Amino acid sequence: MQESFTTPRSLWLVLAAACAGMFVTSLVLTAWQNLHPCHLCIFQRLLYLLLAVIGLLAGWLSQRPAMRWLGFFALPLAAGGLAVAVYQSWLQLQPPGGVRCVGGDPSLIESLVEWLGQIQPELFLATGFCEEAELIILGLSLANWSALGFAACLALAYRAWRPIPERRLFRS
Repeated sequence: MQESFTTPRSLWLVLAAACAGMFVTSLVLTAWQNLHPCHLCIFQRLLYLLLAVIGLLAGWLSQRPAMRWLGFFALPLAAGGLAVAVYQSWLQLQPPGGVRCVGGDPSLIESLVEWLGQIQPELFLATGFCEEAELIILGLSLANWSALGFAACLALAYRAWRPIPERRLFRS
């Protein structure tokens, strides 16, 4: 029996592959282009990694009730990633020197990223500033691309979590 591309299992696995690809792409671009990721960049990287794991597990548990509960967590993660990427995109649109991402007391995101950077610096060390767009691809910063990626992840996760029932045009 051939599985449809739009089954929840397939969609979860596509989400996992896409998010793993975004995670790996961020690592490759950082090394290849000698980029300096900021706290928000690293946090988005972490969210892509978590979404990849959730997508993989939800695809693996495809026909079990646990898939719906586990898959539900992909929705706030993708929405949160979208919000962070949009905020970073907004920061990058501000006049130079007008707004700074890093301030007095570290935020929860900054604290988490600092802790992860101490544990696994190759993956999570923040060395840049959020308001700087170091790389522009086709007129969009990496934060802009990430916002598009998280929007697609949110739509895909919602479609996988709440599948549309098949409608038949012809009855046999």
